[in-house]
Amino acid sequence: MKIAQVTPLYEAVPPKLYGGTERVVAHLTDALVDLGHEVTLFASAEARTRARLVPVRDQAIRLDPAPLKSDLAAHMTLLSEVLRRADDFDVIHFHTDMIHFPFFQRIAGKTLTTLHGRLDMKDLPEVYERWPEFGLVSISDHQRRPLAFANWKATVHHGMPSEQYRFSPKSDGYLAFLGRISPEKRPDRAIEIAIKLGRKLKMAAKVDAADKIYFETKIKPMLDHPLIEFIGEIGDHQKSEFLGGADALLFPIDWPEPFGLVMIEAMACGTPVVAFRCGSTSEIIEDGATGFLVDTLEQAVAAADRATLLDREAVRARFELRFSATAMARRYLDVYGDLLAVRPYAEPGLPEVVIPLREERSFAANA
Repeated sequence: MKIAQVTPLYEAVPPKLYGGTERVVAHLTDALVDLGHEVTLFASAEARTRARLVPVRDQAIRLDPAPLKSDLAAHMTLLSEVLRRADDFDVIHFHTDMIHFPFFQRIAGKTLTTLHGRLDMKDLPEVYERWPEFGLVSISDHQRRPLAFANWKATVHHGMPSEQYRFSPKSDGYLAFLGRISPEKRPDRAIEIAIKLGRKLKMAAKVDAADKIYFETKIKPMLDHPLIEFIGEIGDHQKSEFLGGADALLFPIDWPEPFGLVMIEAMACGTPVVAFRCGSTSEIIEDGATGFLVDTLEQAVAAADRATLLDREAVRARFELRFSATAMARRYLDVYGDLLAVRPYAEPGLPEVVIPLREERSFAANA
């Protein structure tokens, strides 16, 4: 197939530091190329990819030092360039939320849109009711709940290259928190769990400008405890050592997380995950096998204490089976195939034909 992958421009592809959506797009794009498809990636110029790159901005927005930037203008340029080349592709796969809907309405049938964020926000239902012709993919079944009526084609769980993360058969005796310092990620819970257990906690996390007050007033005072080590933001090349050395990754979220990429990053290193039962966590974590699902702080403390009893080789094996980049790409190829199967076509002088739609597939990684 000739496939276009259209990524947001906020982070590099893959991100140099923190970043989820662009990291998934990078892994999916390379895996599709490896499977023999002709893939074009629309992204910022510093993207590292095995696909053909169409650069639409000199660099990703977040780490661009320019003091004044317009993310809307950048994405308008992106969409204009994709639209100009639209006839070159069998499938145009968007990862840009809904911003492309008005521009691509005429050719919605050759597009697929993966939604990467939370969907329980005001104004979203009106958009998906207004443009129902766009086929959507969710990254977890739970993510769909606020927009159950939308035109869902499949759920496809994220994946990443098996070779990117080193398996660590043995941990170094600390707990880990990786991600972003924000109220919904609940780093305060992670700190409480570690202190109650008397265990060292290493925190590798970024602080966005929007969360600076929360960090300064709520989290920073908690970092003075001798058991807590705040590392800051780290890149992919540091994650194997950081996650592989942990007894467990703490994922104490307090919001409907659509997926949670860090959970499978930990699993790739053989590190079990202690996650609060919220959002997608029950779809990703197999309780008692790849980690533990908990509902209270007390349960989290007990789970973190027994995480070392889990078989790290089995955790890694489940990652390879369920969450590799190749597995993700093959699931998407099935969705692309369904999309092409229902596309209208016509021979000269003959009426247009539409092949009947097959039932929606489920490609969640539940093997």
